[in-house]
Amino acid sequence: MIAYIARRILQMIPTVFGVIVVTFLLFHLVGGSPARMKLGEKASPRALEEFDEGRGFNKPLFWGRLAPTRALPDINFQSGPGGWTRSDGARWEQGVLIVAADAVVQPPLAFDPPRGRAHEWRVRWRAPGARVWTVERLACTADESPAAALSEWLSRGEREVASIRLRRVVEKPWDSQFLFYLKSLARLDFGVSSSANLPVADLLRDGIGPTLALAFPILLLETVLSVTLGLWSAFYRGRWPDRLMVVGSVALMSVNYLVWIVAGQYVLAFKLGWFPVWGFHSWVYLLLPIIIGVVSGLGAGVRFYRTILLEELHKEYVRTAYAKGLGRARVLFVHVLRNAMGPIITQVVLSVPFLYTGSLLLESFFGIPGLGYLGVNAINDSDVDVVRAIVVIGSALYLAANLLADLCYAWADPRIKLQ
Repeated sequence: MIAYIARRILQMIPTVFGVIVVTFLLFHLVGGSPARMKLGEKASPRALEEFDEGRGFNKPLFWGRLAPTRALPDINFQSGPGGWTRSDGARWEQGVLIVAADAVVQPPLAFDPPRGRAHEWRVRWRAPGARVWTVERLACTADESPAAALSEWLSRGEREVASIRLRRVVEKPWDSQFLFYLKSLARLDFGVSSSANLPVADLLRDGIGPTLALAFPILLLETVLSVTLGLWSAFYRGRWPDRLMVVGSVALMSVNYLVWIVAGQYVLAFKLGWFPVWGFHSWVYLLLPIIIGVVSGLGAGVRFYRTILLEELHKEYVRTAYAKGLGRARVLFVHVLRNAMGPIITQVVLSVPFLYTGSLLLESFFGIPGLGYLGVNAINDSDVDVVRAIVVIGSALYLAANLLADLCYAWADPRIKLQ
């Protein structure tokens, strides 16, 4: 068994790495700028730069010698002069910036880049009357002002400039956003919540307790009741208890989950006052959410387990058991139930990862500070680090649940060998 577990864990590594890569690309490319989403469109470039610096977003994505800086956006003079014509000796004509000889041009930097880091200018220019454009790379040392270096170069003679961009020189090309992300995950450092200004690991640790206190009783009670009622329905198959159970299951499945929450809060909590409406101060506050969670999932569970048990009842070993004189109850509750453990284990074990993420609606409507409530607030606040951590950990737990399901299969059915 140990060799099987070790082999399965090794097989999980590429999958987990793939999830990490996909998650990284989604949150770093598709999602837009985390700094802009958090700080807003009116945030200053310096504030955006400091946000990126603290979270590693100002590094190259995977590999590179140069990284962008918010001190100066890339400018293509075909679309306009920007703020470059404010200097003496610089004018904009026909999509180019014409810089006179001995001109004193001050680059319109949003802020002065901090000293101690090298920068590089990339200027596309040509001499007046020339047809060929030249790309000039101006290296600025860590102790040199990028603005002063460009101004000095532009003053050497009359030039026509088509585009200018400023980049920060990276000392180590492999020091990228992806490597920064992998190092953080290896240290179990999921970043800092931009909304709460607290480590994400602390938020997850504080939220897992309320989530498990709500989700685990729901899973346990729902499974026990669903299997019991499914057995009862299969025991009386074709008779009025079975028909009543089927009608009741369909009725429960037909009611929307949100309706159960709103009706439960309004009738049982607000009108009758049997339960608290909001908060998480003691176990009493969990009673109504647990009841709603169990009742809302009971219909689908009963239908699922009833179908599995009825399928087992038509197999050969059941007829053999009846032929040996075993009673109907013994055949159903001992032989049939044991042979139906495979689908039951699958249903239960694969539900375990969802205990981690919690119930988004229940926690949100009842004010339970679990991971579901945390995830909803993180999405609303564009808190990238929190959402990313929940996704990555949830994926890893789902793979672990698959391994646990295989081990439970071997425990429940001696015919299954772990190979």
